[in-house]
Amino acid sequence: MATATTMPRAVLLRRDDDVAVASAPIPAGAEIKVEGVALTALDPIGLGHKIAVHDLQKGSPVRKYGQVIGFASERIAAGSCVHVHNLRAELFERDYAFAQERSTEHPLDPARTFRGYLRPDGRVGTRNYIAVVSTVNCSASTSRYISNRFQDRDFRRSHPNVDGVFAITHKGGCGLPFEGKDHQILERVLAGFVHHPNVAAYVLVGLGCEGAYAEHLIESHHLRLAAGSDRTVSQKPRVFTIQDEGGVSRTVEAAVRAVEGLLPTADACRRTEQPASKLCVALECGGSDGNSGVTANPALGVAADLVVAQGGSAVLGETTEIYGAEHLLTRRAVSEEVGRKLLDRIKWWEWYTKVFGAAINNNPSPGNKAGGLSTIYEKSLGALAKAGSTPLVAVVDYAEQVRTPGLVFMDTPGYDPVCTTGLVAGGANILVFTTGRGSVLGLRPTPCIKVATNTPMFEKLRDDMDLDAGTILDGESVEAVGRRVFDSILAVASGEPTRSERAGIGEEEFAPWTIGPTL
Repeated sequence: MATATTMPRAVLLRRDDDVAVASAPIPAGAEIKVEGVALTALDPIGLGHKIAVHDLQKGSPVRKYGQVIGFASERIAAGSCVHVHNLRAELFERDYAFAQERSTEHPLDPARTFRGYLRPDGRVGTRNYIAVVSTVNCSASTSRYISNRFQDRDFRRSHPNVDGVFAITHKGGCGLPFEGKDHQILERVLAGFVHHPNVAAYVLVGLGCEGAYAEHLIESHHLRLAAGSDRTVSQKPRVFTIQDEGGVSRTVEAAVRAVEGLLPTADACRRTEQPASKLCVALECGGSDGNSGVTANPALGVAADLVVAQGGSAVLGETTEIYGAEHLLTRRAVSEEVGRKLLDRIKWWEWYTKVFGAAINNNPSPGNKAGGLSTIYEKSLGALAKAGSTPLVAVVDYAEQVRTPGLVFMDTPGYDPVCTTGLVAGGANILVFTTGRGSVLGLRPTPCIKVATNTPMFEKLRDDMDLDAGTILDGESVEAVGRRVFDSILAVASGEPTRSERAGIGEEEFAPWTIGPTL
């Protein structure tokens, strides 16, 4: 990768690449040097956009990151902007080489710790919440009314060790095939949230006649009251149904009394020193741009490697946004079985999108394209940089519990709220979210660290961004920024609030995956 002590105009990521990435806007006619080769920009090249470093013939593959990102749809002259007008995605063969690539040896760092909440099942929380869980959209407003009763400052003064009472609401819970795929996913997500290490206690709120009714959730997932430090108690969670309680107002009052009864036990929880091996870090990118794969994502990859080296878990999602780069993961799989499980999910997505007349490569979004990304292959290769370089140890279903240390892949859609909902339901106690265009997502109960890919966006959205990885374009090393991300993970895990937490963001983004019909 090219480096410089001053801001380069364009960065050649690999010596055999056909394009370089603009690290600052390049006006048409400007003279630049890429790896010592002089180029004249024939077009204006925006921040994060690509410039051809030599002539490309129509139909020839175009490489970035040393990998194919698409094919020239017309002849492209050196110095031209390479984007959607002259680059297209076409199917091409990938060599999956299952489990054939040796992992990079990383020097062992000293053992690190953070201050978290040790739960009886051995997992560690980074936050200490009480959840009010709606089983169906029909009880969503009621659940919100309940949580709203605990938003004043007096509540925090009297219960300083409780991070808050929040509502889990959604648009589903009925009109779905009973015990069908969507019912199973919703219950798996809700069970993952109520037994999340960041949740000290919870109550369930329903209407009373919904398909995804509370008792089925409790029995199917063996839910027990998660109050304070004792999750081994046999007492079932408290359930309030609007029809049984006599309406919304009475349900609110009854549930508020129940939450008040849970507060003292939750408040008795205390942070203690815990090993970094208890970290389960979700890796996410959204609102990506052409520098996502140059700055923030590789830096997060360094941090992910550090988490894994400490014995923790790093969880990557977004199956639709590793498409075209999945062969780089199958090569790193610990076994052919793990690699083939990932490939099976890719094939399922090809079938699934085709059923609805769509295509898995119907990507990037308009915002991604405005930021310089041209094809799904380019986007996927940049996104995959978040996964670092350690072996892929497991592939899990959406919202399935992550129980294996190391790099884990979770099958999720690419849409950020749906993806992160699955990752958090799987047990992620920290979420790191890289963004180039500027995403403002948060998701309770897991704190979300936002990492900007470029400094102009970081400065513009300073109130919403936690870290600036755009300094890499100024010459700071990817390794140094990655270590800053890792240090931030430990600080946030110990209680340092993120920007999204300070802004009160994190309830509306809960969005379980719906894959079937609404009946």
